Amino acid sequence: MDRRLPEHVPESRSELVPESRWELVCDVIVFQGKLIVDGLRDALLMPISIVAAIMDLLGIGRRAGRTFYDVILLGRETEHWINLFGAADRLLPGSAEGSPPSGLDVLVRRMEDVVVEEYERGGITASAKDAVDRAIDKLQRPK
Repeated sequence: MDRRLPEHVPESRSELVPESRWELVCDVIVFQGKLIVDGLRDALLMPISIVAAIMDLLGIGRRAGRTFYDVILLGRETEHWINLFGAADRLLPGSAEGSPPSGLDVLVRRMEDVVVEEYERGGITASAKDAVDRAIDKLQRPK
């Protein structure tokens, strides 16, 4: 199996840098959330797929012989819905950049909009951001 990177991936990974510290923080939080959702999906699919396979092998149900593959198709749909590695789309040239968000990314975008609105009003989000900025600045200063 050929494991080379696709042609559109930059030679240097140093080119794959987010525009700001907060973009990185948001991407990390979203990625961790998506990992949790993906893990829960996998935990549910394991027993469901075994039951579906047993049903198919025993010829049980209206869709005997297809039940397991229905589970596989559902898994594929949820994989696209979760879009675990979607943050890479903004960083790789020629990727899906500019396309409208879909699936879980729509929910993430809505949450981001709420946080941005709260920040712009100067609420608790703004003071929390300032506190985190100061802490990161202290960590980045040479000692």
